[in-house]
Amino acid sequence: MPSDLDTLLDMGFDKPKAELAVKKSGGLQGALEWLETNQDKSYEEIVAASDNAASAHDDDPNAEPAPLQPGEQARSLVCNECGKKFRSQAQAEFHASKTQHVDFAESQEELAPLTEEEKKAKLEELRKKLAEKRAGTSEQDKLDKKRNEEIRRKSTKETQDIKEELKKKEQLKEAAAKRKEKQDELDAKARIKAKIAADKEERRLKAEKEKAEREGRAAPAVAEEASAPSTSGPVASKPASAYTEARLRLQTPGGNLQKTFPVMTTLFEVAAAVTQETGNEVQSFTQNFPKKTFDAVDFGANLKELGLVPSASLIVR
Repeated sequence: MPSDLDTLLDMGFDKPKAELAVKKSGGLQGALEWLETNQDKSYEEIVAASDNAASAHDDDPNAEPAPLQPGEQARSLVCNECGKKFRSQAQAEFHASKTQHVDFAESQEELAPLTEEEKKAKLEELRKKLAEKRAGTSEQDKLDKKRNEEIRRKSTKETQDIKEELKKKEQLKEAAAKRKEKQDELDAKARIKAKIAADKEERRLKAEKEKAEREGRAAPAVAEEASAPSTSGPVASKPASAYTEARLRLQTPGGNLQKTFPVMTTLFEVAAAVTQETGNEVQSFTQNFPKKTFDAVDFGANLKELGLVPSASLIVR
């Protein structure tokens, strides 16, 4: 037949706690009551409390002698404050530590031990309580895990949004740098062309002057710039460089869009505006006349550089 300790271990109790329960109660019934009362305490907390209680008892000069042990004349102990009866001194001491009752007396009444049916009922009741407690702990673990997962997902999404925003800013910054670099290159080329033209004109005038001196005639006068056209005559259209805005007709899969942008807007910024309005990523723009396709390589250039000023019609792909 298994011992009381083996029965408690089979029920799933920790060995140190089960051994302490058997030691303090002296039997299976008392051990079950003790374990039920102390189910929320750790083994270390129980040992520390017992040591403190023992120390306080040893230091108390007015402490009464311990009750008689089973087998002596007294058959049981009774608490005069609540009327509860105990088979052993260990059970009475445990009751005193839990309730702070101090008035105990010896009794001649012999308490009958638990029957097998009562033991089984007591064990079954304790099993149910343990199962309910474990189920509650498991459910709480699930809730905690779900809450932690929600916090992790929210944090991940916020981090991803920040990364996307930084990426867009970096792309805009790179596009602006490329645009400036290209504009500086165009300005440098224009200055070089102007310098070459001025040098060529200077050499021509010098040659004509020397020729006139050799022939003994006056040097030709420098030609005056053509006067501005009369207001009564036909008005010439403005050059593309004079416009500050570009009107774009954008043909998307969902319909046509009419947009106006500053001429220095990059094609990357136009693509971002189309994506924001339609929800579709833009891979390229196609111009039917003259036939040309602008892909990611051209996205760093502005509308003026791409010849899309003052207006253009583009197919969005």
